[in-house]
Order: sequence, then C-alpha cells, then structure tokens
Amino acid sequence: MNKIFQFGEDVEGYDIPVLNEREIRAAAGILFLATFLALMFIVFKANFVPIKYVITFFLLDFMIRVFINPKFSPSLIFARLIVRNQTPEYVGAPQKKFAWMIGVVLAATMFFFFIIINAFSIITGLICLICLIFLFFESAFGICLGCKFYPLFFKDKVQYCPGEVCDVNQRQDIQKTSLSQVLVLLGFIVFTVLTVYLTQDLFSVTPHDLFGNTVIEQSN
Repeated sequence: MNKIFQFGEDVEGYDIPVLNEREIRAAAGILFLATFLALMFIVFKANFVPIKYVITFFLLDFMIRVFINPKFSPSLIFARLIVRNQTPEYVGAPQKKFAWMIGVVLAATMFFFFIIINAFSIITGLICLICLIFLFFESAFGICLGCKFYPLFFKDKVQYCPGEVCDVNQRQDIQKTSLSQVLVLLGFIVFTVLTVYLTQDLFSVTPHDLFGNTVIEQSN
C-alpha cells in the first residue's frame, strides 16, 4: 500500500524522495501542446469542447500526481516512455508536490467555471494564461515557477533543483553572456519590429498556388 500512495522515489545517494525532471519536462510539454491547441479552437472556431476535455484530463492527472502517486499519472507515464532512454535528472519531490498542488487548484477552478457552471470570463482567461506560462517555462527552460513559491511557505531548504540552481555555483565561461551578445539580441529585436512595420503590406498578400490556378480568397 505504501508503494501505491507515495510521492517521489527513494534513490540511493539522495536524502529525500526525488522525481525524474526529464519526465516532468516531457509531460509539461504534452500538457502545454494540448492546452494550446484547445485554446486555438476557442480563438478561431469559438469551440469550447476541446478545452473542457483538456481541463478534465488536466485536473484528473494532477490529482493522481498529488494525492496518489506521480508514477500513475497518465501524462508522466507517457512522458516516461518517450524519455526512457535518457539518463534521469533527479529533482527534489517536496517542491514539485507544492507546485502541482497549485496546478490542482488552478485546474479545479477552471473545471468549476467551464464544466460545472459552463461559463467563461476574464478569470478563466487569466488562469489559462498562467497555466500556459507555467507549462512553457517547465518544458522549454526546465524552470518550475510553482517551485519558486515553496520557500515562502516552508522553512525547509529546497534541494536538488533542475540544473542545480538551488546551489550557489559560479557560472562557467560558456554560461556567461557578453555585451556583444546582448547587443546582437537587442539588434535582432529592433530588426524584427522594423520588419513587421515595413513589410506589413507585402506579407499580407495571399500566396497563390505555384502549380495551379487556385487562389485562396482572403477573408475580410
């Protein structure tokens, strides 16, 4: 029974239960993609059906993670299959549990609005945006935004963070950003803004069929 209801794995060499960060990032990417696609149905089709399924799955998945065992989370199982050949990167389980509890609260709120009372508002829009930001940062950068709030509520020191960001380490040369790199980045941002402004009329022309006479009608 203890093996079923537990949070994190006991791994030799680690003082506290840990989780595999590679699985977590992969699962976050899966959930991000599902949520983003569902929101596109709302934006372009005014179709709220996909987001209702995504919210239901999201809530169930996170409740399994927090209240039963992350090992039985469908998204984490799928993620484990995808990254099973990669060397595990262990992270502390306590801060992840706290972050996922935030996810449960957000998903439960969305479930109440979209499923129970079948309504949307600026509240649901903001929660969707927050969820997308959290999932994107986790999957793309390996940054757990929910974990950042853990020290505000618990006195225990956060251990085994992704990339060892919990520990005070001196950056290696390959991690440092030079002034020239910053200038290149700023220059590229300026170039992008100018390109959008100067080529708006040119890029707005609808493409034609290269091998035929089909022309896509541009909607007004």
